[in-house]
This record gives sequence, structure tokens and C-alpha cells, in this order.
Amino acid sequence: MLNKYARRFFTSLFGPLARLLLKWGVSPDAVTVVGTLGVVAGALVFYPMGELFWGTVFITVFVFSDLVDGIMARIKGTGSTWGSFLDSTLDRIADGALFAGVAIWFFGRGDNTPVAIAALACLVLGMLVSYARAKAESLGFTANVGIAERAERLVSVLVVTGLTGLGLPEVFLLVVLVLLALASTATVIQRVAAVHKQAMAASETS
Repeated sequence: MLNKYARRFFTSLFGPLARLLLKWGVSPDAVTVVGTLGVVAGALVFYPMGELFWGTVFITVFVFSDLVDGIMARIKGTGSTWGSFLDSTLDRIADGALFAGVAIWFFGRGDNTPVAIAALACLVLGMLVSYARAKAESLGFTANVGIAERAERLVSVLVVTGLTGLGLPEVFLLVVLVLLALASTATVIQRVAAVHKQAMAASETS
């Protein structure tokens, strides 16, 4: 939902940067890889050190590369199956590192096991959300439904984690992570239901 409504704004915002990178000979794939490495570094270096605010700032800078590479591909007219595969695969790596970083800190010196467990639940369920859609599409169905798309998950966890680093009580992060886990669970159920409906309809017409 969020990415659909924000796409036009971010395209106009990052369009000049995308054109500049293309002028310098930078490829969309290179931006995708660098962006993922930045997110992983921020999540697995800053967060385990307890630098939740600065880690979030660092990660956010690189998260925007996910928008820039897409804009570059559209401008260049080189959108491809390979680019889509690479982007989707690296997105899973970045998301996993983000929640893993939060979990590592709170299982360790952060000393808040409920938050750590909630972060791990979000990690697993987020992967399941993505897998359900990918598997559905590989079978010829569509499953682009749900209330917990990637953009919503990223914005929620980054904003609250960063604020926690500035002194926001950790209970707010716990609540957001629990709600995010519940939303991801609901999304998986919605996608399973959508595919089941399509599969039943296909069997009836065959």
C-alpha cells in the first residue's frame, strides 16, 4: 500500500540522482548490491553495538537505493527478469539482517528477551510473506494481497528502532514488532486464501 502511493513522490525526488548515476556509467544492479551491503552493514554492525539511532540513520540512507535502482532501470529501459530476481533476493537478505540485528542486541546487552523474540518472529514471518507470493507466482497464481507489504514493515521497524535509540521506552518497539508479526501472519493467511480461491476456480474450469 505504502509503496504504491509514495512511488510518484520518490520518483520525482530521486529521479535526478538516478539520471546522474546513469550518466556516470553506474548500473542499476550495482546500486542494488551496494544498497544491500549498506543495509546489512548497518544492521549487523551498529545495532549489535546498541547504536540504534545512528544505525537506523545509516540503514535508511542505503534503503533508498532500492528506489533509485528501480528508477534507473525504468529510465534506461532495461528492466529485466534478472534485475527483478536480484532485487527480490537481496531484499530478503537486507530484511533478514535488519531484524537479526535488532534481535542480537536485545538478546545480548540490550537485555530485553521479549523484544528479541518479537524481532525474530518478524524475521521469519516476513520471509514467509515473501515466499508465499513468490511460490504462488511460480505456479501461475497471483498473491499480491495483504496488509504487511515490505515497505510497511521497513518503515515501521526503522522509525521505532531509531526512536528507541533516542530514548523511547522499549515497550513501544515491542508493541510495534508484535503488531508487525500479527500483520505478517494475517498477510500470509490472506495470500494462502487468495491462491486457494484461484486454484479451486481453475480446477472447476478444467
